[in-house]
Amino acid sequence: MNEVLEIRNLTVHYGLGTRGVRAVRDVSLTLHRGEVLGLAGESGSGKSTLAYGVTRLLPPPGVITGGQVIYHPQNGEPFDVLKLTDRQLRAFRWARTAIVFQGAMNSLNPVHTVAAQLTDALTAHEPVLTRSQKAARVREVLDLVGISAERLGSYPHQLSGGMRQRVMIAMALVLRPEVVIMDEPTTALDVVMQRQILSQLVVLREQMGFSVVFITHDLSLLVEFSDRIAIMYGGRIVEQGPARDLYTDPLHPYSAGLLGSFPPLRGPRRELTGIPGSPPDLSAMPTGCSFHPRCPQAFDKCRSRLPVLGPPALATEEREVACWLHPGEQQGERQVLSMPR
Repeated sequence: MNEVLEIRNLTVHYGLGTRGVRAVRDVSLTLHRGEVLGLAGESGSGKSTLAYGVTRLLPPPGVITGGQVIYHPQNGEPFDVLKLTDRQLRAFRWARTAIVFQGAMNSLNPVHTVAAQLTDALTAHEPVLTRSQKAARVREVLDLVGISAERLGSYPHQLSGGMRQRVMIAMALVLRPEVVIMDEPTTALDVVMQRQILSQLVVLREQMGFSVVFITHDLSLLVEFSDRIAIMYGGRIVEQGPARDLYTDPLHPYSAGLLGSFPPLRGPRRELTGIPGSPPDLSAMPTGCSFHPRCPQAFDKCRSRLPVLGPPALATEEREVACWLHPGEQQGERQVLSMPR
């Protein structure tokens, strides 16, 4: 698969100087064309900050202090999104990369109808379209997400939570972008509605061919839906690989802890274990591996040296992990350390 979006060593701070907090730390990820990349982690791990940094939607005092976001169009030369002018950025957003926010009620304008909000995006990016062409596009995209055209004149408060979320997805797809970033879009919905929306999203991706970055704290939700999964902790990627491999054989203790915090989708019942302790304070990160204060398998090296994300010594090239339990050649180690008893 060809890459469509490359994140290279992206670093994001909230505030600058001695009181600044580094919320995203040298993150590198690649999204391939037509792929669903899941991004999982606890609240405060940096998932949403990463998404807003990639789309340059960071609210103050957030600021990108390093890295690149390289977009690869189907036709044309790759370019760095972080170097676009304001005018170029307005043309890029929604047309090339769209985002579905977590709270649909807060993201939709309460004083405008569904039709008006969808039409605004078309007017801003495709002004050559006639009124009838815009209306046809709006009806088409609403039909794709399972909403009747009768709802075109409805206001957000007149829709259910699931319908509002579908309108947000329709708004993200109305300009047919190549990348859709979804920031916990089903968190406030019941499990039945979650399943309906995710199943519909799978069908839409097959029909339209866009790539997805799906952000959630629920790792079990990503296993069936994603092609690959990346795990974030303390502003860093600590593990990434094919969804099935990560589900059946998590390499990082944090990934295993996340999987143990949710009931399995299939198979026998098992006791939920959870993860002891709390996520780290980003303004006072622990030395070494940031997970070591909560890790049941931590040893001396974990407390003093930061592991580098890379292929472990005994795994396929598709997998990467930042853990001293699975050191690879990129960390100067060729033998796998035995787990402490």
